[in-house]
Amino acid sequence: MSKKEEKQENISAEENIKDQVEEILDDAIEEADKKETGAGDGNQEAPETSEKEQLRADLEKEKDKFLRLFAEFENYKRRTSKERVELFKTAGQDVISSMLPVLDDFDRAMTEINKAQDKELLKGVELIHNKFKETLRAKGLEQMEVKEGDAFDAEIHEAITQIPAPSDKLKGKVVDVVEKGYKLGDRIIRYPKVVTGK
Repeated sequence: MSKKEEKQENISAEENIKDQVEEILDDAIEEADKKETGAGDGNQEAPETSEKEQLRADLEKEKDKFLRLFAEFENYKRRTSKERVELFKTAGQDVISSMLPVLDDFDRAMTEINKAQDKELLKGVELIHNKFKETLRAKGLEQMEVKEGDAFDAEIHEAITQIPAPSDKLKGKVVDVVEKGYKLGDRIIRYPKVVTGK
């Protein structure tokens, strides 16, 4: 749903609730007027008192309806604003997810340029690489820290293969990280791909 459609939906919901509140109040006023004109016929004291009590009860009932409707509307506003905040937090997720392979290629290029020993080329590419990473970090991207020897956790790691552990210490643990994992805010948008020892 586009922002424009969402805004129109919010406006129409607000107008609908306002119309309901106005109807309830109009009905209460109309009923009070009817009872007031009927009471002016010189009726006895007892029926007039009961009519007043009836009017008070009706007014209380309408007040209660109004308060419930108002509370429902406040809950609706709170819920939609919370959903809107969540939407804005993850709005760039698709774009950032599509940039992750570019970031991986950049990391591989940095490794190869380091081997080439061309200091000027390395400096220039390093500047671009750092700027790119900082821009993504500013948008909420965070690299997940996974290294050799970490305990394997199926909740946050994706095991792509299992190999015989080089040492007893690495049994059931991460032996190698094939692809880095990333989080956007609190949500994992790409799980780190790891090799585990058996």
